[in-house]
Amino acid sequence: MWKFIKRIIYLLVLANILFIIWGKFFNPPITITQIGGLIEYGKLDRDYISFDEMGKNVKKAVIAAEDQKFFIHNGFDYNAIEKALKHNEKGKSVRGGSTISQQTAKNIFLWQGRSWIRKGFEAFFTFEIELVWGKDVILERYLNSIEMGRGVFGVEAASQYYFKKTSKNLSKSEAAWIAAILPNPQEYDPNHPSSYLSRKHNWIMRQMNNVVLK
Repeated sequence: MWKFIKRIIYLLVLANILFIIWGKFFNPPITITQIGGLIEYGKLDRDYISFDEMGKNVKKAVIAAEDQKFFIHNGFDYNAIEKALKHNEKGKSVRGGSTISQQTAKNIFLWQGRSWIRKGFEAFFTFEIELVWGKDVILERYLNSIEMGRGVFGVEAASQYYFKKTSKNLSKSEAAWIAAILPNPQEYDPNHPSSYLSRKHNWIMRQMNNVVLK
């Protein structure tokens, strides 16, 4: 029995290593979140594109909105995590402290929701992709897989859905609108923004001036 268990463990470790290496070169065929969107909304609108095809504005906008320390942290922003924990202790609302790397690990390998088990797996996969993929690949996978609307995934599909153009041709303002709907794309619509979404859009526009792409 012990030999059988060890073989299973070895196979799981090997499969994990191969999956991580494979993911460095290829976008995922489908994710659990995409399957959920397909079931809930009856469509899967996505268009995987390369890192260079995405354009600079949408990269800057999403980094400005979600993780301004993306290029300097090791996958975890400990100050943001500490602030989120202190905020959540008050119980009025829930704030996340996840980096783009952590969100990528969740979106590619795991499922949505809040649990310590999922967060543990998320931390494990975050460490791996930071080590093997590097920042450009992580950002590319994130921008291709992130949910950007009801059944809409990735910045290219979002650009076509909201503005009828490619993500590479988004203006600074249009890119900021797309970033503004995160992390609640099912409820926010850049074409019909609330006062809160408009304030967030303006804030992202200002923060984009501080983002330097590597």
